[in-house]
Formats: sequence, C-alpha cells, structure tokens
Amino acid sequence: MEEKGVDRRSFLRGAAAVGVGMGLAGVGGTAAIAAPSGRKGRPVPPGLISIQLYTLRDIMRGEGVDATLASLADFGYTKVELAGLYGRTAESMRSTLDSLGITPSSSHDGISSSPAALEAKIANAVALGQTHINVPYLASTSGDDWRRWADQMNVEAAAARAAGLKYGYHNHAHEFTTDVGGGETPWDIFTSRLDPKLVHLEVDLYWAVTGGVGVGAKDPVQFAIDTIQQAPQKVLQYHVKDKESLDGDRNFADLGTGIIDFARIFRAHTPKEYIVENDQPDVTPLQTAEVGYDYLRALRF
Repeated sequence: MEEKGVDRRSFLRGAAAVGVGMGLAGVGGTAAIAAPSGRKGRPVPPGLISIQLYTLRDIMRGEGVDATLASLADFGYTKVELAGLYGRTAESMRSTLDSLGITPSSSHDGISSSPAALEAKIANAVALGQTHINVPYLASTSGDDWRRWADQMNVEAAAARAAGLKYGYHNHAHEFTTDVGGGETPWDIFTSRLDPKLVHLEVDLYWAVTGGVGVGAKDPVQFAIDTIQQAPQKVLQYHVKDKESLDGDRNFADLGTGIIDFARIFRAHTPKEYIVENDQPDVTPLQTAEVGYDYLRALRF
C-alpha cells in the first residue's frame, strides 16, 4: 500500500464522514538472561496471553489455517492478533475462531488509503469481534510524513472509537533511531502529536530494546522501560519477542532463550495484553507458539 499517495485533506474529510456515519459526535547496561524468575510474584493471567499470527504465516499458508489455529487452542491460547485473513471473510474467520474458543482481540491493519478503506477495516474488526486495531508499520525520513500520519491516525482512531474499538500504533526500532531533522525522531513526533485520548501504543519489546541499542543506551532494557513510562499515550499491549544478543537487529529468539529481562519490564508496567511473537522462528512456528505460551505462564514478576 502506498502510504504517501493519500491526499490528507480529502482523507480527513472523508474519514470524518465515516465517523459521523458510525455515530461519532465530533472528530477532533546489558540486559539479563530472561528465564522465568523463581515462583514469587505475579503471573501473567492466561486470558491476557495472545499471539501475533504473523509468527505462523508460513504454516498458515502451508499446513492450513484451521490446523494451525487448532494447535494454538491446544497450547492454551484463547486470543490471537490477526495479520490478514488468508483469503477468508471476516465472518468465516470468526466462525472458525469461535469453534476453537479463540477471540481475535486485535489486528494489524495498515493506515487507510481512503475513507472507504477505513470503513471496511473497521467493519471487518467489528464483524470479527475485536477490541483493538493497530497500525503495524510506517517508515519515512521525512518529519512531515510522520506529522501527516499522526493527524490521519487521530481521525481514524476517532472513527474506530465510535465503533467501540481501541486504535493503536505498533513500533519498530527506526522510530527511535531516525533523525527526521534537528535531532527529532518519529517517536518524538508521534508521542507529541497522537491524541492520547484516542490512540494507544502497542510496544514491541524486541524493537524497543533494539532501538535502545541503536541510540547507544547503556541499558537497552531500561531504555524500553523509559519509553513505555514516558509516553503520554497508554501502553495497552506488548509484543513479547526475545532477542538472541544485543548485536544486530535481526536476531530473534523464542521467549526465554534470549537476553531480554521481561520480568523487569512487566514489573515496571503491566499492559492489558501480552502478545507472543517471533518474526523468524528457528525451528517451527508451532514450537515458538508453545514455548512462548508456556514461558509467559511460568514467568513471575
């Protein structure tokens, strides 16, 4: 999808109309090894554990959607975060998930290319029974692009809220490391411009730690914690994704086999949803899913 091809004013006018049509009144050091730390402290409630289905994209296409989702249910998952519908309608996907006792609480959907696309995105989320909808990725070296996107997301979020949905943004590392002019970063722009009453954050912990490495933080885990605690927006969701080492930005690891001290982060801030993810599973996505669920159930913080 071409993010820059949308005329901002036309979009904002049309999106406002979508919101009104839906009942909107107005639009306006080194981290420690991350093993479960003993049995003291709080557990992650099983009902707050989810998984981003991007992790399982290869076997969803290969072994099939139904078999993959059935395995997730067997592991204990009752929630998933969608990343596409694999050719199914929202109604069909919901029927499959309902039959397995799984709720699609969230989804990744790109910023909308038109008011009609926004309306369709919201309608699908409602049909699926979601509570959250998140923009997964934006990239530019232009501060004007990030400001334009923030303004558009505020409008989309208002329309989503009118439909009973929470609307958020999911980070990578470049939001912290890209200088868009005068030392300002995309994260600076978003956290100052996104309306905290409308837009929440889904913080990807792997990428937040990687961003800390990228800016030279002495303690990248503390950088991630500071990022979470200092944002004006609410951090409602985590992507819980582990990192083999502090070197590089593509060294993904299954939960508990890497270096991120998740207990430390969870003690500092407790979200509403913990979403397991691994962009590039080493063995099989099903092992990643099972290890991730078991790790979060065993962890105490």
